[in-house]
Amino acid sequence: QVQLVESGGGLVQAGGSLKLSCAASGRTLRNYAMGWFRQAPGKDSEFVAVINWSSGGTYYTDSVKGRFTISRDNAKNTVYLQMNSLKPEDTAVYYCAGKNSGRISLPTHINEYDYWGQGTQVTVSS
Repeated sequence: QVQLVESGGGLVQAGGSLKLSCAASGRTLRNYAMGWFRQAPGKDSEFVAVINWSSGGTYYTDSVKGRFTISRDNAKNTVYLQMNSLKPEDTAVYYCAGKNSGRISLPTHINEYDYWGQGTQVTVSS
């Protein structure tokens, strides 16, 4: 079992930055893919970014490319999402997710993930 706890959300003005953290416990994340998803009010959950813990490979949804960066800290067993140039349309609850997926996989579909955090609210004001 893997337990995931997100933090770092908050209220920020458009153009600002936030850094989300997702701390994992229960086991190390070697061979795991760690993803970030978000859900805005009244909308379906949306894939944001993923990182493969072993390879370091990453993948982003088009709307955040060049603005968001996903990274990991092996020592802290933590994955991060650095969000820059935030827009009001980035407002959502952001969820961290994990999947034991092998050394290169970068899953992007919500149903592929096994473990989820509780979510952290990000609100971007215009």
